[in-house]
Amino acid sequence: MNIAVFASGRGSNFQAILNAIDAGLLPARIAVLISNKSDAGAFEIARARNIPTSHLSLKLFASEEKFAEAMLHVLSEHQTEFIALAGYLKRIPVQVVLQYHNRMANIHPALLPAFGGAGMYGHYVHEAVLASGVKVSGATVHVVNEEFDRGPIIMQKTVDINPEDTPDSLAAKVLTVEHEIFPLALKAFAEGRVRFEGKKAWIIS
Repeated sequence: MNIAVFASGRGSNFQAILNAIDAGLLPARIAVLISNKSDAGAFEIARARNIPTSHLSLKLFASEEKFAEAMLHVLSEHQTEFIALAGYLKRIPVQVVLQYHNRMANIHPALLPAFGGAGMYGHYVHEAVLASGVKVSGATVHVVNEEFDRGPIIMQKTVDINPEDTPDSLAAKVLTVEHEIFPLALKAFAEGRVRFEGKKAWIIS
């Protein structure tokens, strides 16, 4: 399965995907890395592995339509079959979402449907989780649709919240879980083991 990885930051989930491929766990190859930030740390990881890269930002285009066209061109050029959003902090254009219907997954640092939606990313998520007083958090892999964090849930894993946890310490615990479940979810897609019915999705063994 040819995967395009989208990342906005240092690329730790991107590295986890690469590690899974290297270990023979994930039957896939990274076709291209795309980022909205020209200085994203994920670019360094990709270039060290001779993986094609593309800097695509809405700010560089006259309209969202032109932005979407450029994104679809890059994806087509690299024969992308699936998109993995690995810490990508921008909304994907609707045209791209529709083109990759049920072929795009995101990793979110909370247990959706709670603590999702516009503005719920990075430390904002963990601050909201701690402020709510819940006893567990975790990570969610979900299919991307036209709504923020509302696509079918594929996989989740929890972490316990301790009284002494801070947003930073909770983020570190959740990130460890993200690195575990995202490659496993992508493996299920690559092996054709994800099934859909209406707004629900599940993995078959």
